[in-house]
Amino acid sequence: MGDKARLLREADEAFTELRRAVEDLTDEEMRQVWLGSWSVREILIHISGWHEAMTPALGRIAGGEAPYPAGTYDDVDAWNARFVLRKTGVKTDDVIAELDASHTNFVGAARSVPDQHFESGGGARELFEGTGPGHCREHAAQIREWRRAAHDRPGAATTDAGTARN
Repeated sequence: MGDKARLLREADEAFTELRRAVEDLTDEEMRQVWLGSWSVREILIHISGWHEAMTPALGRIAGGEAPYPAGTYDDVDAWNARFVLRKTGVKTDDVIAELDASHTNFVGAARSVPDQHFESGGGARELFEGTGPGHCREHAAQIREWRRAAHDRPGAATTDAGTARN
């Protein structure tokens, strides 16, 4: 299996891990702040924001261009804040639907990029790994750890999925 096929498979597997990590959370739990000023909801908005931003970048790579002008994403924290601010007031169910759509579009754009761009040192590889499988796995692990910590808190009730219900 080539690098591109492996990375596409990893992206889908990591996304499934992320979706499982948030499975069965109530809207209240999705909005509970625990990662700095973010809740699970903001994490999901952040991930879909990067998917949406990098989908056209993959298209430009496929066309032989630079993914985006130099310096565009130098202030990652500002971009993260923009992504979250744009979705203020959006219902949690819609945030999840947008996450699903952004993943589908992001992976679809990657499929159209010629294979050589996914080889070591290729223009799409680092961008795809960073905003795709690596990003989803990073945040899925944080969410799972948060859920375990919530479960271990004294007085927390447990659901069938092993998550805390307060």
